[in-house]
Amino acid sequence: MKKIIHIDADCFFAAVELLNRPYLKDKPVGVGGDPSGRGVIATCNYEARKYGVCSAMSSAEALRLCPSILLLKPNMPLYREYSQCMMNIFGQYSDQVETVSLDEAYIDVSFSDKNRGSATLITREIMSRVKREIGISVSAGVAPIKFLAKVASDWNKPGGLFTITPQMLPFFLAELPVKKIPGVGKVTQNRLAKYGIQCCADIEEAGLDFLLKQFGTFGHKLYMRAKGVDDRPVKPRDARKSISVERTFSSDIVDTSMVNTRLSEVLEQLSERVARQARIEDPVKFFVKVKFSDFSQTTKEAVIPKSLLRKWGTGNRAEFVSTAAQEFQRLAMVARSRNPLPVRLLGVGLRLSCMSGEMRQLNLPLDG
Repeated sequence: MKKIIHIDADCFFAAVELLNRPYLKDKPVGVGGDPSGRGVIATCNYEARKYGVCSAMSSAEALRLCPSILLLKPNMPLYREYSQCMMNIFGQYSDQVETVSLDEAYIDVSFSDKNRGSATLITREIMSRVKREIGISVSAGVAPIKFLAKVASDWNKPGGLFTITPQMLPFFLAELPVKKIPGVGKVTQNRLAKYGIQCCADIEEAGLDFLLKQFGTFGHKLYMRAKGVDDRPVKPRDARKSISVERTFSSDIVDTSMVNTRLSEVLEQLSERVARQARIEDPVKFFVKVKFSDFSQTTKEAVIPKSLLRKWGTGNRAEFVSTAAQEFQRLAMVARSRNPLPVRLLGVGLRLSCMSGEMRQLNLPLDG
């Protein structure tokens, strides 16, 4: 079996800010957009989370829950530099490092001879080095398959390590809640619950034929994950051609105002996703995808004005998406005008430049 590590930095944006502003220690801190507009929280520290603040929440709601929270504008160039230093450490243990976002990566150490080939010992060493050399805390998981490595990294947050050995695999999977399976959101979770399916053991008991009948091809994925099958390799990512978010609604949308409301929610998700990417090229186009109740769909694109690109160039990518909200709304209305049927799905995204660039390494000064 493989030895896969998943590492996720704890409250990454906020942690970097606290490193550079130590006087904010023990105070609730959030990193996000303007609360007077459509700003959203990219991340927050654990002091803020005690009040119920979380990522993807509107900045205005965060202020309502925690009036004392200190909201800081994102400093993406700084975060990317810290991220690259972290990824450089990962690369010293394997050439199979898959960067998922600025603060998250998979590392395949199946063939490593470091630390006697122990993935757990390798992970402890990586975690120690990140803390000592960069100054931030990370959580980590080790497992024989990719999706369980990610599940494990969330097990002992913050700053913890959890290892799922091959011997543990059948017992761990049997009790694993279905919501931990990638792709299972609230809607799917509720559908599964209607059939009495709460954990992976229930999925196996339901059987593949039943899952295919009720969930189509996704039923096959559910069944395989519940059995501990995940053949996806850990591999360095190619340059992105686009970045997008889609949402399928539980009921079709007819009212135009509701379309705009749902579009704003999807844009908040896009804003968060854009902000967390470690490597992303400059955008060249906006696009909006609309799928209708008859499953037909249309996509509308538009070149991004230079005035908006200047905002992207300042490094505040999340704010760039918020500023472009009107343009996305215009595209959605044009796309919807092509079909009078209710809307089943909305997607928004950015087409990216094919030009690649190298991120420079920064020697970070640390206090103490």
